[in-house]
Amino acid sequence: MHFGIPTLAFRPAREGGNMRIGIIGTGNIARTLGAAWARAGHEVAIAGRSPEKAQALADELGARSVPLEDVATGRDAVLVAVPWDASEQVVALAGVPSGTVLIDPTNAVGHGIGSLLIAPGESMAERIASAAPGAHVVKAFHTFPFMQWTGPSEGRTPVVVMAGDDPGALKAVGELARDLGGDPVVLGGLDRARQLEEVAGFVIGMAFAGHDPSAAVPAI
Repeated sequence: MHFGIPTLAFRPAREGGNMRIGIIGTGNIARTLGAAWARAGHEVAIAGRSPEKAQALADELGARSVPLEDVATGRDAVLVAVPWDASEQVVALAGVPSGTVLIDPTNAVGHGIGSLLIAPGESMAERIASAAPGAHVVKAFHTFPFMQWTGPSEGRTPVVVMAGDDPGALKAVGELARDLGGDPVVLGGLDRARQLEEVAGFVIGMAFAGHDPSAAVPAI
């Protein structure tokens, strides 16, 4: 872990604390988080493999549609909201500049089962980091379904557990988590990302089996 290293990754936000956010993808995660961040006053740009879908989503959110190769340029953070098996390819095509905060919410798990579909000892977050050398990858927003962020939370505040090596990137993503109504918590460096991905697999497996995953975790 490298929490003591100074960083230049998190550029000063605009007046009022607004950020310039790029979103790669046009599905439910892109729509839900993009809408929430736009409501919070952030500048949102949408890109996808289908320019038509990207433009439609941008129009819906009051955001901008940009080409994939421009979505990471000049952004304070970029969300990779595409299926896990396409994430490395689109990140490479986007040409993410060094120092960019890159948010990975992907889940490489078997549908309805929750078992990880990647090789032992690796994580999708680290694979995405390899596809974007120099980017500051943060694993986050992957343990809740997108519906969690469509309205105010009832009961306990959802905890957004994050893993990443750069303190500035973690700070930026933590602020975005608060904009969604979440409580950001750092688990550790990016070497803990696989552990977080296993947690998502556990939650998914339990939920599809008809059990409450939180009931299997001690209340403290």
